[in-house]
Amino acid sequence: MAVKIRLARGGKKKSPFYRIVVADEKFPRDGRFIEVLGTYNPCTTPAQVTINKERALEWLQKGASPTQTAGQLLRKEGVRKG
Repeated sequence: MAVKIRLARGGKKKSPFYRIVVADEKFPRDGRFIEVLGTYNPCTTPAQVTINKERALEWLQKGASPTQTAGQLLRKEGVRKG
């Protein structure tokens, strides 16, 4: 089972809101997930990001690989070096 840290979209049309989730890569983008790590709201200025850093670090140590966008958010919040 390959596990990814990625974004799951929510919100209304043209007003996106994302949850940062841990999910099996076979599950659909907005479908089943293992755990919610935080949220990302790009519609605010500046964009609002909240992440449970301890849980995100645990999943990274277990071998979960973040997607490109999720990786950028983790670096911005100081969870991941890069």
